[in-house]
Amino acid sequence: MNLRIQYNCLNIDWNCVSEILKKVGMAYYENEVHKKAFENSYIVVFAFDDDKLIGFGRALSDGICQAAIYDIAVLPEYQGKNIGREIVNYILKCIPQCNFILYAAPGKEIFYEKLNFKKLKTGMAMFHDTKKMQRKGLIE
Repeated sequence: MNLRIQYNCLNIDWNCVSEILKKVGMAYYENEVHKKAFENSYIVVFAFDDDKLIGFGRALSDGICQAAIYDIAVLPEYQGKNIGREIVNYILKCIPQCNFILYAAPGKEIFYEKLNFKKLKTGMAMFHDTKKMQRKGLIE
């Protein structure tokens, strides 16, 4: 593997972003939706094996005290090779003074616990499609 990390949205194949999210069972949208979401993010990280997009992540932040991490995804055949860890650690390093929140897909909490994230006791959410999020096991 020839890992290459990119910290901007230049020349990203947004169709690949949608396909990777689909393969890992996360929410995915039309290419332009992902493009806009990443371009409007405070931090973006894309991981490549040579020229093949294999993972990514992003964060929204005020840059001072609060940040939210979204869309951490790595192709299944590349999981377990510390790529997700590298993506998350870069985001944390960019704004170390911030508190971070994130959504973890059911079953992926252990990955984030290894990076020192803790489960919230007081977290609340309001989703556009509440019934869908209940079926996915993300909310009570």
